[in-house]
Amino acid sequence: MGRITASRKMLSPDARYSSELVSKFINCLMYDGKKTRATKVFYDAMDIVADKIKDVEPIEVFNRAVDNVKPEVEVRSKRVGGAAYQVPMQVNRVRQLSLAIRWLLIAVREKKGRAMHEKLAEELLSAYKREGAAVTKRDNVHRMADANKAFAHFAW
Repeated sequence: MGRITASRKMLSPDARYSSELVSKFINCLMYDGKKTRATKVFYDAMDIVADKIKDVEPIEVFNRAVDNVKPEVEVRSKRVGGAAYQVPMQVNRVRQLSLAIRWLLIAVREKKGRAMHEKLAEELLSAYKREGAAVTKRDNVHRMADANKAFAHFAW
């Protein structure tokens, strides 16, 4: 049986921005149950974002960055008569969000040699500008879906 979390029902908005998305992101950023540390890393990253971009609220930068990473379509394997086809499918809202958060965090964790909050701030800023590793990942997923458009009639 898979992991069952009541996170969406139990999620309470964070202290600084009173945003449930921020709470979700902090929970995903958290490692070994160290929520205080994850919260500090996130808020330090937001302070860096605030320093870099003066005319936009940091929470707006964060929201736009997450939106820019959300995938519209993805490919899923579907077996038809012994052959596995990569079928492009729409992604539902909840999965869009979880994929966006996952890709951002993977991109941040793959960078080496600097403090976590610095890497996070940099990735959020680049995602805000529609560049960076997480946006590249999204573009690759879209490209895969586009390339396999011929198999769209297998969608179930």
